[in-house]
Amino acid sequence: MTDPRFQVSEEVADALAARRPVVALESTIISHGLPRPGNREAAAGFEAVLRAAGVVPATIAVLDGVPHVGLDESGLDRIAGEDLAKASVRDLPVLAARGGSAATTVAATMRIAALAGVRVFATGGLGGVHRGAVTTFDESADLGALAAFPVAVVCAGVKSVLDIGATLERLETLSVPVVGFGTDTFPSFWLPDSGHPVDWRVDTPDEVAAILAAQDALAQPGATPGLVLANPVPRELAWERGEHDRVLAEALAAADAAKVRGKAVTPFLLSFIVQASGGRSLEVNLALARSNVAVAARVATAYAARVA
Repeated sequence: MTDPRFQVSEEVADALAARRPVVALESTIISHGLPRPGNREAAAGFEAVLRAAGVVPATIAVLDGVPHVGLDESGLDRIAGEDLAKASVRDLPVLAARGGSAATTVAATMRIAALAGVRVFATGGLGGVHRGAVTTFDESADLGALAAFPVAVVCAGVKSVLDIGATLERLETLSVPVVGFGTDTFPSFWLPDSGHPVDWRVDTPDEVAAILAAQDALAQPGATPGLVLANPVPRELAWERGEHDRVLAEALAAADAAKVRGKAVTPFLLSFIVQASGGRSLEVNLALARSNVAVAARVATAYAARVA
């Protein structure tokens, strides 16, 4: 696929042209979310889950000013090994002008996936409304991207360091469908249940594909939102709730004591939680990400069969 705005790998371009299943993967989880050198193995592992299901992986990143949809081995090496910036949607034109490289957040990955025509995207957890946003107005660009770009995002909810109730309210205001996959309650990243109900539940990939096809049929140019497919971490792999709550409370208190503010809050909290949990939070993070990739593969396959 030739487009001056981005570069699509031959493998991904062929799959899209033939309407075979493709799933987008973000690069920030590799470059910023997981420690080296295990992050490179994780990147390969996510792609391997998709290939084993007959789905083409489209890992997305910005390399030397060019958004890439589908990375080769050297591209995966770069996102895993280089100290890359973390790019949201607003950063893309700056990177393009300067020839810079960056890992893409959920929001930027959605933007690039939508440009390329990739309909399904798997990630770990969404960003959302931050605690205390009533005074800081701090919320993730992921929410705006979900309102603007027609990409289904398979995720384990939003990180529990955020205000989950407020996030769900914002998604409702933005007209973004939130659908539980095999659940009546919205998950809480490391935990399978946040206590907040979802309006809609599906139990099969075919049901999700039908919703996506209906979205396509009702689409208006420039006005079609994405979809949140909330897939809880498997209960046998989830973090123990008592330990989770204790460590989270410690992390929030530490951030307050250190007077951490703005966009530095979430990285501070997540780093603190990794250390305080003895790496348990990272184990669960990897488990839920793999689960989301596997579900995304099934959804993309069902969607491809429906639109072929």
